[in-house]
Amino acid sequence: MDKTIELIKETLDKVRPFINRDGGDVEFVDFIDGIVYVNMKGACADCMLIDTTISDGIEIILMEEVPGVLGVKLASEMPEKK
Repeated sequence: MDKTIELIKETLDKVRPFINRDGGDVEFVDFIDGIVYVNMKGACADCMLIDTTISDGIEIILMEEVPGVLGVKLASEMPEKK
């Protein structure tokens, strides 16, 4: 699991410059049951295209480059810990 999280963070570092160009950023929060949870920051936090950025950008890249990643969601959608 630690190796997977390390690979997720490395992959996010690869996409970060593209997000930074639009004045935004992405922050890794957690990896639970195949889902990567992130916070979008800066201009991306309130952007109308946030869902597209996640599903058509970040999610596709993470699913291609990191075995075990099934999807990406905002941290606000994380399941509550029991």
